[in-house]
Amino acid sequence: MFAARIGGSLLGVALAAVAQPTKIPRVGFLRTDRPPQAYIDAFEQGLRDRGYTPGANILIEYRFGDGTNAETSRLAREIVKLNVDVIVAGGGRATQVMQAVTNRIPIVMTSASDPVGTGLVTSLAHPGGNTTGTSIVSWELFAKRVELLRQVLPNVSRVAVLINRFNPAPAGAWNEALAAASKLGVTLQRIDVQGAADFDEAFATMVKGRAEALIVVQSTIFETSPYRIQQLAITNKIPAIYGLRTSADAGGLLSYGPNVPDLYRYAAVYVDKILKGARPADLPVEQPTKFELVINMKTAKSLGLTIPQSLLLRADEVIQ
Repeated sequence: MFAARIGGSLLGVALAAVAQPTKIPRVGFLRTDRPPQAYIDAFEQGLRDRGYTPGANILIEYRFGDGTNAETSRLAREIVKLNVDVIVAGGGRATQVMQAVTNRIPIVMTSASDPVGTGLVTSLAHPGGNTTGTSIVSWELFAKRVELLRQVLPNVSRVAVLINRFNPAPAGAWNEALAAASKLGVTLQRIDVQGAADFDEAFATMVKGRAEALIVVQSTIFETSPYRIQQLAITNKIPAIYGLRTSADAGGLLSYGPNVPDLYRYAAVYVDKILKGARPADLPVEQPTKFELVINMKTAKSLGLTIPQSLLLRADEVIQ
């Protein structure tokens, strides 16, 4: 009789286990703008590399804003209400907005510029709080981008700098950029924009200021299709260097910076660790160690520029 009761109890436990489906993890994904498809593909491939199949054993809730803080904040709150297990935030602004609406759900930032200087994390080694992820090197490469422009335009002296005014930037970054340019004999013209509606006026300001070249400080609003910045630079005959290779692929003259799809692919590593129980505060922030130089020869020819052979030999890719 006792054995029968035990057998019945074990059968009940087994049936209960069968009746309870395995919980499928849900990931929120926020960007202030729709990213290049290559970024999404890289992230999902990173998940597949770790045994996840999007739509099968992991669900991804994508939310892309219109570039404004108001819409991004609304989408961030929407993601939190979905009670996701972890959130991937593309870029510094998306991370800031996400942090403002939750200190409970783990956040994996991707390609955020100087997360320590902008207050997103306490330190790279020990992020603290609910945020970790990958950092993109931006302002630290400013002097290098000026040097690359000088190799293409040896006599350049007036360079416009296009900045997303809402993009978090480390304290003192602009002053350091001014100092670096001054050492190279270059005067900078700062132009702040807050969205695509400002682009035409921005280039009119560059032309009026007799800008001879342009440095675009990378931001999500400059890498979103249809890539109007690259088109306007070519139309206005202003040679430009960008921080992301997607810009060179889309018609930009030069790009020098990290491989961003790799950073999105690596975000899946953090997601996997967090889903398996790791705390964001204990996962160090990773930084890129390799930077790519991409040259678009089609654009060079349309601008009437000759790219030095020495620079072509250094390039990671030359687009013909």
